[in-house]
Amino acid sequence: MLGVAVPVSQPEILLVTLNARYHHCSFGLRYLFANLRELQSRARIDEFTISQSSREIAEKILASRPRIVGFGVYIWNTSQTEEVVSIIKRVSPETLVVLGGPEVSFETETQRLFSIADYTICGEAEVLFYEFCSGYLAGKPLPTEKKISGELPDLKLIASPYSFYSDEDIRHRVIYVEASRGCPYKCEYCLSSLDKSVRGFDLDLFLAEMQGLIDRGVRQFKFVDRTFNLSVATSTRILRFFLERMEFGLFVHFELVPDRLPIEIRNLITQFPRGSLQFEIGIQTWSPEVSRLVSRRQDYSRIVENFKFLREHTGVHTHADLIVGLPGETLPSFAKGFDAVSALEPDEVQVGLLKRLKGTPISRHDEPFQMVYQEHPPFQILKTSTMDFATIQRMTRFSKFWDLIANSGNFVSSIRILRDLACRRPDSSLFECFMELSEMLSMRHAQTHGIALQSLVESVWVFLTQNLALDEGLVREALIEDYTGRVKRDLPAFLRSKGAGSREQHRQAALPAGQMGGAPQRQRKHQAGARSEVVQ
Repeated sequence: MLGVAVPVSQPEILLVTLNARYHHCSFGLRYLFANLRELQSRARIDEFTISQSSREIAEKILASRPRIVGFGVYIWNTSQTEEVVSIIKRVSPETLVVLGGPEVSFETETQRLFSIADYTICGEAEVLFYEFCSGYLAGKPLPTEKKISGELPDLKLIASPYSFYSDEDIRHRVIYVEASRGCPYKCEYCLSSLDKSVRGFDLDLFLAEMQGLIDRGVRQFKFVDRTFNLSVATSTRILRFFLERMEFGLFVHFELVPDRLPIEIRNLITQFPRGSLQFEIGIQTWSPEVSRLVSRRQDYSRIVENFKFLREHTGVHTHADLIVGLPGETLPSFAKGFDAVSALEPDEVQVGLLKRLKGTPISRHDEPFQMVYQEHPPFQILKTSTMDFATIQRMTRFSKFWDLIANSGNFVSSIRILRDLACRRPDSSLFECFMELSEMLSMRHAQTHGIALQSLVESVWVFLTQNLALDEGLVREALIEDYTGRVKRDLPAFLRSKGAGSREQHRQAALPAGQMGGAPQRQRKHQAGARSEVVQ
């Protein structure tokens, strides 16, 4: 649990959320706190994780005896939040529970969480939550309607949340920032498709806040803007700001539209040190027909050109996203898209399953494409008319094993072998090659998380040397490099042979000055060969 700002032992207003992991922190709660104005001295932020006991969370909340508890509700914490809210309302019915967040802002009345809480604020809540709290604490009558909504707030009037990142946050947690809200695109699987426009914060004030964070020691910035590269003027100014401060060893993460990389942005990103920028690039599907069905517009030839530029002329760490289960997507069409995206050589290809986010217009495809989703979070796709349940399950395992092996950076040399092997296949398909590995791994490992790195290395060894009958010397050399990297580590018995001992004593080599910036560990693995003990 983490308290933010001046500690209040018995706050009248408690802002709460359940984060997926400790190293995440709630950007939304800090916005709410920042905009409580004169009520800040009567409020506190308490953050928990979804792994904690619901009863213990409720106990800690009620121990503070708050009059109002505001919960931030998201797709990853809705079930656990429902349990906590239920306990609070049973034990202390006089405590007002107010919900907010994307998961309860749409299809609100259909949710049990809405029925057991007192009020739900839909949409951006900075102003609405303050008005609710100030009215109630001043003795005014409570709203007669459980669902509260209003106009989008003027961003120029929204107080900044950045001073409410604590020193603990800065030392140990992800620091989220945003220069804009909204998205002009209408991709039907995304909540941003409901936005009517893109609204920007005052850029002078925003950059002053970023300077304040740098002065406090922040070195990793994660932008949550949906389309960072939409406005060239804004993008270039932000990039110049960080470029001028690169001596501090910064790492900056942006989400980009894949087919938009104008010359002004290109000229700037070539000047950043290798590994100091990460671009999360949502491609989602390589099928023009599927793109059309979900109202996504993208120029595939420009995507190819932009990745070629990023690969050949910059040190940007690239992360490309694909979605399994979109309407009309088949396994062969997804495989073709995966191979096309892999050929662009991004550092990571994230294979995610389609989630049915409340309020998104993708629901119009439910009947024609027989889209069936889980009833419980994270509401992932179970089957469609073009991908049955068994296929979706195969892709679920493929996604996890791809993440553990390719995206983790733990098997750089082994993935290179698989790529070379795929090129010699009649279908030239890396997807089909890795699917064979995924099927074998699913038989050897009952679960796809918490697998010890050595166990995973052994499974890859068996696959390459026995299933594919590749030369043991070639495979041994690759896996020794993957397993030891430049870290001192004893080799497992199956990798030992004459001449291999010299590889057992490798240590981490120093990085050249100016390289890698302040990149997180996973990005460092791709570019520096570092390895972790356990794959999570």
